[in-house]
Amino acid sequence: MSWIWSVIASFAAAVGQPSAGSGQLSADSPVAAQVAPLRVGVLTFNIRYGTAPDKENAWPKRKEQVFEILRDGRLEIVGLQEALRGQLDDIHAACPKLGEIGVGRDDGKAKGEYAAILYNTEKWRPGKSGTFWLSETPEKPGSMSWKTACTRVCTWARMEQVVGEGKAGRVLWVFNTHLDHVSAEARLNGAKLIAKKITERGDSEPFVLTGDFNSGEDEEAAGYFLAPPSEGEDKSPLGNLVDTFRVLHADAKEFGTFQEFDPKRIVGKKIDYVLVRPGTTVIESWIDRRNKEGRTPSDHFPVGAIVEYDPKAK
Repeated sequence: MSWIWSVIASFAAAVGQPSAGSGQLSADSPVAAQVAPLRVGVLTFNIRYGTAPDKENAWPKRKEQVFEILRDGRLEIVGLQEALRGQLDDIHAACPKLGEIGVGRDDGKAKGEYAAILYNTEKWRPGKSGTFWLSETPEKPGSMSWKTACTRVCTWARMEQVVGEGKAGRVLWVFNTHLDHVSAEARLNGAKLIAKKITERGDSEPFVLTGDFNSGEDEEAAGYFLAPPSEGEDKSPLGNLVDTFRVLHADAKEFGTFQEFDPKRIVGKKIDYVLVRPGTTVIESWIDRRNKEGRTPSDHFPVGAIVEYDPKAK
């Protein structure tokens, strides 16, 4: 009869082992170790507000170029700046696969510029999301502080991958902002508030920060995210982030991103960023300088990257 007990013991041991579909895989199991890194294409793009008196560069004359950029199949997440409601409506009509997160900065509804997050609805869906104002009262719509020239906001979302039914997708937090163009005090304090909010996001899932910082790489606001602080300086709670463009183009000399509708203006400050934590793999990164017969899609060059997050990294 001993063989009967051997069979029973073997059966019990097999039942005690989780199967691949049980949802009980340990982090150290061979199947769990095969989880692929999260690869995502991200763009930051100040599209220039549509009511600006830009004459030959007015929105109706350049919007098709903006649509062409947003249709780039590599992109899954886009942080827009200066987008007005009418421009966003035009984008959705031309790019129906793009979803939208954000509010108008003036009233928390539809008035004023958006720092909108666009996303590929076939690959991502938003979980929690919101907007906060870069001020001493960040939950108050329209609030301003620190000598800012106008209202500034940061839009955020906890994005979840669209996967098969019953499967858990990966998570990516997205933060998108537009810092003040006049007040250095407002830019720095806005950067500090954004860093604080990122650290308070509620979990340790990976994140990306996109935006027009109106700050060169060696200036205070961008430096708060990028540069190693000296002893005694106010340190970012995020540590030092990485500019995805510089990961692959460390020695680039032609990196200006604000060009005032001049496609030949490629030397100057880099003020538009896609930032990630150190250790994130950057597959591609670029400044998109395409134009049609000298007309650019905006007065900023869009900046893009394809990044890869290791499943074990946060």
